[in-house]
Amino acid sequence: MPRGPSASAHKKVLKAALELIAEQGIEGTSMDAVSRKSGVSKATIYKHWANKEALLLEMLAEASGLRARPKFDTGDTRADLAALLAYRPPENPELRDRILPHVIAYSARNRTFGTTWRRMVTDPATRDIRRLVERGMKKGELQAGLDQELAIGLLLGPMLYWHIFRKDVEAREDQRPRAEALVDAFWRAFAARQ
Repeated sequence: MPRGPSASAHKKVLKAALELIAEQGIEGTSMDAVSRKSGVSKATIYKHWANKEALLLEMLAEASGLRARPKFDTGDTRADLAALLAYRPPENPELRDRILPHVIAYSARNRTFGTTWRRMVTDPATRDIRRLVERGMKKGELQAGLDQELAIGLLLGPMLYWHIFRKDVEAREDQRPRAEALVDAFWRAFAARQ
C-alpha cells in the first residue's frame, strides 16, 4: 500500500469502487466512473492498478478484511476453530453483502478472475483450518490421520452456505453460536477415542 498523498488517493479509489460496484455491478462500473467518484485521475489509478480486475481484487481483499484478519491461535483448538468460522470483517458489512452477488456472477463469466478471487478469500481460512486440525491431531484431541480436506469441507461448507444462501433470512445474526454448534458436531464425529 502506498504512503502519504498516494495512500489517500489509493483509499479513495478503493472506497469509490466498492460503492459503485454495490450500486451498479462490476460491468456497470467503469474506471472513468471510479475516477469521477473518487476524485482521483485515471492516470493515478493506473499507477496503482494495472486494470479493473486488479482494482477489484484489492477492493475485495479490503472489503473481506484479509489484511486485518486476526490470528486464531489461543491454544484452545475448539475455541479457535469456532472463532475462525464465526469471523466477519468489521467494516462495510452492508456494502460487502451488496457486492457479493455481483462478484459471484462476474466470477462465473470470468473464470480466471473467479479462481483468483476464490483462492484469495478461501485460502487463508483453509490454511487456518488445516493448521488447527493438524494441531488437534498432534495434541491427541482429534483422530490421527483425519482427512484434512474432508475436515475443511465439513467445517467451512456450512458456514459458506449460511453466509451466501441464508443471509437474507438471518442477516446480521451473530455467527458465534452457529460456529460453536458446528465445531461441537465436528468434534463429536472426529474426536480421538480415549
